[in-house]
Amino acid sequence: MNFASLLEKALEKRSPLFEKTEAFRVVNGAPDGFPGLTLDKFGDRYQIQFFGEELLRERRAIADAVAQKFAPVCLVVKERLSRSGKSLENPPMEVAVGRPEDSVGVVREGSAKFHIDLLDTVNPGLFLDMRHIRLEMGERGADRRMLNLFSYTCAFSVHGRLGGAEISTNADISAKILDKGRENYALNGLEPKPGEFFRGNAVEYVHWAQKKGLKFDAIVLDPPSFARFKGKNFNVREHLMPLVADCATLLNPKGLFMVSSNYSEFNLSAFSRNALAAVASVHPKANTLWNKSQDIDFVGSGHTKDSCLVATLIGV
Repeated sequence: MNFASLLEKALEKRSPLFEKTEAFRVVNGAPDGFPGLTLDKFGDRYQIQFFGEELLRERRAIADAVAQKFAPVCLVVKERLSRSGKSLENPPMEVAVGRPEDSVGVVREGSAKFHIDLLDTVNPGLFLDMRHIRLEMGERGADRRMLNLFSYTCAFSVHGRLGGAEISTNADISAKILDKGRENYALNGLEPKPGEFFRGNAVEYVHWAQKKGLKFDAIVLDPPSFARFKGKNFNVREHLMPLVADCATLLNPKGLFMVSSNYSEFNLSAFSRNALAAVASVHPKANTLWNKSQDIDFVGSGHTKDSCLVATLIGV
């Protein structure tokens, strides 16, 4: 197999992204000729992830081809395999090029910059498949009060604030993750405003905000498929749509509500209908502005469990 030629063809498919961002998926599995494998670019740092066994025996040859093609400062290889009971959240990792300390860097996405670390668990700090939605929500954020639930490293809020949002409140259960969000604010010259970082369960925050009478002009709800906090479980299959309805009570007239999920069992059209119905239970005139899946770098999106996204934007 000519890995160099396949990499060249895969990169060409992503050429429309070159001016928009330094971070994108170069290879998305079988549709790019690499079954069971993904290759992500974060500036001059790259990560290979194996989700299947198909190309594991070619691991070294593929790493060498990536090194020759891209001359990375750092290349990390992760085995996201579940066949032997390995935890997908703590995959075996190997630094194939560079040193462990080279895994840390900064990437540009649109007008924003973000810290990344290829050795920090599964995701380096920026979910690539949400890039096109982040960029749009940033453009729509001017003069709005935003709420970013399950905020992770606060990328939506960084784009929102850079786009002129009045405030963007971030809610996440992890103090470590919120600290990374604060670092991303500082990296972009953003001064946090009072109440902009809330450490705690996003569901609890929504209920607290309801009691306080807080209102927002835009809400981003991008939850994990499963989460556990203080002995309580959250799973999108059962709990997402009731949460959407609760969130809708916080939304001002003429507000925007973006809801998304990577849960592989969701169908985009049904997901959109259900989300709209939940919002319409509070705002009867709510309407769907768009439905989206992953961007062009996720070729074949929706065909495998490791490459799926459903997202809808609702206006009220």
